[in-house]
This record gives sequence, structure tokens and C-alpha cells, in this order.
Amino acid sequence: MMVAAGGEGLSLLLFWLVVGGLAGWLASLVAGTHERMGCLLNIAVGIVGAVIGGWIFHGLKLTTPAGHPFLGSVLVSFVGATVLLLFLRLLTGMRR
Repeated sequence: MMVAAGGEGLSLLLFWLVVGGLAGWLASLVAGTHERMGCLLNIAVGIVGAVIGGWIFHGLKLTTPAGHPFLGSVLVSFVGATVLLLFLRLLTGMRR
């Protein structure tokens, strides 16, 4: 990832790290995997969840609240991260 002049690239990176961490943490609470996940795994799950959530929202033609990019990003990432964790629990037979 290239950092743009003025730190815009760094700001975008920090935005996605915060969104990913928050979404991954919330999803781990819902999926019952919180005890097994650390900060870095929460961030990774949240960022992958953003991709999955974006695909889900696009496929269902859902939108997020206009004027709230942070909340919309967290919502989409949370939905995707929750789907990811529940799918992994189903696949591995992991219990709550």
C-alpha cells in the first residue's frame, strides 16, 4: 500500500484497523469466540468480514445510513465478520 502525500494513505490504514478491530471484537462476542481471539485476530477477522459483508450487502442491495461512513463500515464489517466466525465454527465444530 502506498502512502499518499499528506498522510491520506496512513489515515485510511488506521481507519480500517480501527473498523476491523471493532467489528471483529463485536463479532467474536456474538459468535462466542471472544476468549480465543486476540487483538490482531479481531482486526484480521474484521477486515476479511468487511469484504464478506460488502459482498452480502451488495448482493442483497442493502445500503448503510448516509452521512455515517464509520458506522456504516462497522456495520458491514460486523455482519461479514459474524458470518465468517459462525461459518468457521460450523466447519470446525467449535463450541461456545
